[in-house]
Amino acid sequence: MSKSAKEGVVVTQNVWKIFGPRAQEAMEAVRRENLSKAEVLERYQAVVGVRDVSISVGEGEIFCIMGLSGSGKSTLVRHINRLIEPTGGDILINGVNVGDLNAEELRIMRADKIGMVFQNMALLPHRSVRDNIAFALELRNVDAFTRRQVADRVIELVSLQGYGDRMPSELSGGMQQRVGLARAMAADPDILLMDEPFSALDPLIRRGLQDEFLDLSRTMKKTTLFITHDLDEAIRMGNRIAIMKDGEIVQTGTPEEIVTKPADDYVADFVAGISKLKLIFAHTVMRPVAQYEASGPSLPGLDACPQATPDDDLDVLIARSVGQDNPIVIMSEDKPVGVVTKDDLLRGMQGEV
Repeated sequence: MSKSAKEGVVVTQNVWKIFGPRAQEAMEAVRRENLSKAEVLERYQAVVGVRDVSISVGEGEIFCIMGLSGSGKSTLVRHINRLIEPTGGDILINGVNVGDLNAEELRIMRADKIGMVFQNMALLPHRSVRDNIAFALELRNVDAFTRRQVADRVIELVSLQGYGDRMPSELSGGMQQRVGLARAMAADPDILLMDEPFSALDPLIRRGLQDEFLDLSRTMKKTTLFITHDLDEAIRMGNRIAIMKDGEIVQTGTPEEIVTKPADDYVADFVAGISKLKLIFAHTVMRPVAQYEASGPSLPGLDACPQATPDDDLDVLIARSVGQDNPIVIMSEDKPVGVVTKDDLLRGMQGEV
């Protein structure tokens, strides 16, 4: 990533959204008295959608925003391209304040910089797959030859070869999702906003599309805000995850941080049933060699011990330890940097790191 998450391609600064005729009054009261969502509704007949949210998404990062229905995740993401106006706070895209843009500047930003993928693709039923994908380019007055070239290239990227002349009604749900993703990618935006794009699909199709999107993301390095209510999906897709409740972000971190160090009981309940095998890594559970030897026997020779790298996950470590009496030695640049015993593995599986 050429920009850090701190600098941010997408930044929200203390963003509020309160729905209702007394929104400003309600926002000031929440700031002053720390009112709950229920108290705001009772006192001001207003609904807190987003409450003082600040995030920063780095270039090429997949940033997942997750929470239950009504948590504010979809409301938040619609502020990025100003489909929703904030009650307070700022949204910055590459340092530009979206709230300062006039109507024409906003139209250009939406057309050139941001692509959006919804759960309902809203494909144009009278247009072929190719023409649906090229529609945004047509709106930008791109010539027909270039539109076809771009559409055919993106069709290949999303594994829809041979379907360019088909109509949406001839496609399965998963294939229609691919068309929607391809339509967003065809405009070559810097930023993708994805609002539960795979949630209506069968599990196998969903997992396949997740894999395809991850491959595309690695290739095209798009900055992505990915909205989901499914923690398994967030953990699988996100470089980092923000968990929302009642319009607030209660924790932001890597999947490993979210699972091993939940910020409160709400997050702990979310992650309670999540397998740790692919989320916790050797560098987290290992002990320095000196600490291991100070607590017991000396480390056997390296040739007698299974070996792994700091970035190997618990699943790999368990496989290396099967049938072995000696601990796993963690190697970096041909030097031992840590030791993982079977007790360390068990603690890691329980999330005790």
